[in-house]
Amino acid sequence: MFLVVFRNRKRADMDEAAYAADAVRMEELARTQPGFLSFKSYTAGDGEVVAISEWADEASARNWGRQQDHALVQRRGRDAYYESYTLFACDAPRIHHFERKQ
Repeated sequence: MFLVVFRNRKRADMDEAAYAADAVRMEELARTQPGFLSFKSYTAGDGEVVAISEWADEASARNWGRQQDHALVQRRGRDAYYESYTLFACDAPRIHHFERKQ
């Protein structure tokens, strides 16, 4: 598994409707990409967003990053949506799992 964590803060003056439409379209497109495993996004009380995507391998995640429509929206994000962001990528996350038995 290859894990991508995208932490970001939106611009106060961004077009929220345009961002929401792009976000829905990108999630739908990501789900069709080879190697896609999962995606979830969380918003903290202070407005910071953490989006987590899981991929079968690094090549799949990198291919998604280079996908033509995604690359265009990434550019739009830097130009119009994000105040700041940090992307973390890991090909060998240390995983601990707990599940309560009933």
